[in-house]
Amino acid sequence: MEQLYLEDCYLTEFDAVVKSIKDDKYVVLNKTAFYPNSGGQPSDTGVLTHSGQEYPVAFVGKIDGIISHEISVPGLKPGDKIKGIIDWDKRYNLMKYHTASHILSAIIHNETDAQISGNQISKDKTRIDFSLEDFDREQIKSYEAKVNAVIDRKLPVEIKIMPRDEALNIPSVVKLKDAFPPDISEIRVITIQDIDQQACGGTHVANTGEIPHIDIFKTENKGKNNRRIHFKFV
Repeated sequence: MEQLYLEDCYLTEFDAVVKSIKDDKYVVLNKTAFYPNSGGQPSDTGVLTHSGQEYPVAFVGKIDGIISHEISVPGLKPGDKIKGIIDWDKRYNLMKYHTASHILSAIIHNETDAQISGNQISKDKTRIDFSLEDFDREQIKSYEAKVNAVIDRKLPVEIKIMPRDEALNIPSVVKLKDAFPPDISEIRVITIQDIDQQACGGTHVANTGEIPHIDIFKTENKGKNNRRIHFKFV
């Protein structure tokens, strides 16, 4: 299946053909611009249209490499030609949060060498978990201004699908080497100029200037060497 969002995060409409349907609601297409729920980023929602009928897409998942679109109205059949329309407001908001989380993660790692252990993006806030021995609320809060300074620099964000060998020359990608099965010949790399470069399958803005300033509104000590930051846009 062609995953259109990998190269164009701003694509909001596309034409496709229904390949299969399960239980009259799980739709597999020959290609899609809908981002599936993964990597801490919620799935896109939107609608599929066919012959004047709308089929709302409530959730998109990926199982064994196959992207499935859960529709809330039955009726589509294999072979139907559809138009997919992404809920752009939701997608764009998640794009901004995802790129902001990369900036914050890079700043934390560069200053403390802490490893990022997880993240969860939502429509109105995002959290990041990272390993750090000391729990210093003032230090963590100081990252807010540094992220906002990067946003204000309006730096380009590049998405590039690279040959495996080339991507594995990037230090931050090498750390994830074991996460890529041997049959993966290409790796998608997100580069924020002068700030960060890492493998990522999520959707991102093209320039940091598109992101609102962030507010680190909550910090948590989640146990030994486990810290959590919550931030939102202001």
